[in-house]
Amino acid sequence: MKNSFKQLYLEKICSDLLQEFKYKNIHEIPKVTKITINRGLGEAAQNSKALENSIQELTLITGQKPIVTRAKKSIAGFKIRDNVPIGLMVTLRKEKMYDFLNKLINLALPRIRDFRGINSKNFDGRGNYNLGIKEQLIFAEIEYDNIDKIRGLDISIITTAKNDTESFALLKGFGMPFK
Repeated sequence: MKNSFKQLYLEKICSDLLQEFKYKNIHEIPKVTKITINRGLGEAAQNSKALENSIQELTLITGQKPIVTRAKKSIAGFKIRDNVPIGLMVTLRKEKMYDFLNKLINLALPRIRDFRGINSKNFDGRGNYNLGIKEQLIFAEIEYDNIDKIRGLDISIITTAKNDTESFALLKGFGMPFK
């Protein structure tokens, strides 16, 4: 049972969505195309150790090395110069995407303190879901002793759904714990 989430999608979720929304073609059924994980690192301009630690953490969480995003122009008010690293980004597709989704729903989200479900209003109107996480400790791979500072990250789940209700039904099928 290598990838149970892909099997779940193909065997159960597709047929459920087909019945619920009465699609004429199987290619109309929404699916998750990619998941992007972002972390903004404003302090990386002054502290290069923060960048190294964040690269290590995101690599542990996603199983893929993040891309370093750089400032496009200088902003004196934020003490940022042109081409200085200011964030990290990982794009997951196919097998790694399903593995991460499984880990997020079944392991990470239930570890959030006082967790009552995620907000169902975080859809963007085009069928994509955005989730902000306040601390990286909810992921089992991150050890408390090895972190220098608690930092959050943003997770975007991009789907082929045409609207939010289709996307909500898709993510609900995966077991996403909405309020």
